[in-house]
Amino acid sequence: MRIYEELFILKPDAGEEAADAAIEQIRTTVTGASGTIDKVEKWGIRRFAYRLAKLNEGYYVLVQFSSSPEVVKEIERRLRVNDLVVKYITVRIDEKLKWLEKRKKIREKRAARKPQLSIPSPPAAPVIPAMPAAPAPAPAMPAPAEPVSAGDEKA
Repeated sequence: MRIYEELFILKPDAGEEAADAAIEQIRTTVTGASGTIDKVEKWGIRRFAYRLAKLNEGYYVLVQFSSSPEVVKEIERRLRVNDLVVKYITVRIDEKLKWLEKRKKIREKRAARKPQLSIPSPPAAPVIPAMPAAPAPAPAMPAPAEPVSAGDEKA
C-alpha cells in the first residue's frame, strides 16, 4: 500500500453535486481494491494563475488515499474521461513522509549529542539608571571680542 494525493479541478459551474459525485467515484474505486480514503478536502472555487480551457477559475478538490499503483491508473483514467474535470494531478507522498521521518530521527540524534546549554535566569528586577530631573545648563559662551580699528591702536 502506498499513500497518494489526488488533486483535481472541476469546472466552476459544476457545483457541489458534481464534486460529491467525483469524490464518490474515487471512493468506490479505492475501497473496491481494498484501499482506504484518508482525507477529503473541498477547497471550493479558486482563481487560476492563468487561463485554462477558456476558464479563469475552477472548483478544487483534494483526496488523500492509500492503495496500490493499479488503482491510481484506474482513477486517472476515470478523471480523464469525465467532462467536468479540467485538470488533475496524482502525487505519491509516502516517500516524502518516510524522508521527513528519517530527517526527524537524524535531528533528534544530533540534538542528543550536543551538550545542553544552561541558560541563566533573568534578574529579578531590571536595574534602570536614574535620570536627572532637569538637564544641566549649557556653559556660557564668551562674548565676542570687539574689532580693533586702525585708528584706535595704542602706541
